[in-house]
Amino acid sequence: MKRDDFDILKEKVYGRELVYLDNAATTQKPRQVIDAMVYAYTHFNSNIHRGVHHLSQVATMKHEEARQRVADFINARSKDEIVFTKGTTDSLNMLAFSAGELLVKEGDEIVVSAMEHHSNIVPWQMMCERKGAKLRVIPLREDLTLDMAAYKEMLNEKTRLVSVAQVSNVLGIVNPVEEIVRAAHERGALVAIDAAQSAAHIRIDVQETDCDFMAFSAHKMYGPTGLGVLYGKREWLEKLPPAEGGGEMIEHVSFEKTTYNTLPYKFEAGTPDFIGSYVFGKALEYIENAGRDEIEAHEQELTAYAEERLREIAGMKIYAEGQRKAGVISFNIGDIHPYDTGMLLDRQGVAVRTGHHCAEPLITHLGVPGTVRLSVALYNNKEDIDKLIEALKRAVQIIQSA
Repeated sequence: MKRDDFDILKEKVYGRELVYLDNAATTQKPRQVIDAMVYAYTHFNSNIHRGVHHLSQVATMKHEEARQRVADFINARSKDEIVFTKGTTDSLNMLAFSAGELLVKEGDEIVVSAMEHHSNIVPWQMMCERKGAKLRVIPLREDLTLDMAAYKEMLNEKTRLVSVAQVSNVLGIVNPVEEIVRAAHERGALVAIDAAQSAAHIRIDVQETDCDFMAFSAHKMYGPTGLGVLYGKREWLEKLPPAEGGGEMIEHVSFEKTTYNTLPYKFEAGTPDFIGSYVFGKALEYIENAGRDEIEAHEQELTAYAEERLREIAGMKIYAEGQRKAGVISFNIGDIHPYDTGMLLDRQGVAVRTGHHCAEPLITHLGVPGTVRLSVALYNNKEDIDKLIEALKRAVQIIQSA
């Protein structure tokens, strides 16, 4: 699957060819995306929306074309529902501030789940502290899936917003977001979806899901770092106050009063990353050319193969084993500390992630100091998994003989 487009996969690590299985943290970039960044800086680097000269107009056109491509990618009704941000974390912080200002009062409730990334916990905690609201948490069942019965039971007239991950960045579990949205809407609550771990792996359709907001990052989708998206239904983006003030988000400014720009610019204070947006558009084009359904099928097959091969190792504990996953598997081996496993894999050229993965409450729930996490992308193959397994077996031998 397009492996030759990723030059970094030819890198040597400690004399071995790189096996990159840390894609949930960030994906590698194909040559076409890297070339697009060079092209943009070479041919139309100029600040957008503010210039009458040619370069500025070209840069503005490319930026807005990228916005339309993002809208098409997630099936938004309009590109005006696409706000460019610095990333998923920035998107969720922006949303938590704006939604809190408009919708939340003392005693209201915000719902998140027990498997959330810190970026989908802390902004809501901060908002609850500011507004005197309460944060409620959807518990997990024994199989580590969301307890949907408990979720529906906790929804009430005080629930203002539910914010959940579509895919857990630790467990890889694909959550039933359509059901989550439907239940919340029945109680008059809004829903935000953290799609940081899903957007590159499964088909996203915000109209079908009917979520009110969605956040994701370009760097986990073969695109540049420092760029993200906040999608919002037009009706809510028009109502929410901006989270930041400055250039571009204004219509008129006086010392007496400032009026705000139209959507989506109301939420885009300052000079946006117009180079990044263009490059992200090329990354989305790359995904579409590879085939979104083909990518999902390939990664599902690879994930199943990885779970099967991991079971060969004595003492293996796979978390949420057998659940439907989107390219992520977390595991531990006996009482071996995950950090030790990760270090020994690295010495063999295999890159994985270890620790709490910015999901400390979930790791605490699992009762472990952390996990080893492998995560696949479209360029990974079964040979990568085989190399991982051999490296794991060697790591276990080293630790047991020490």
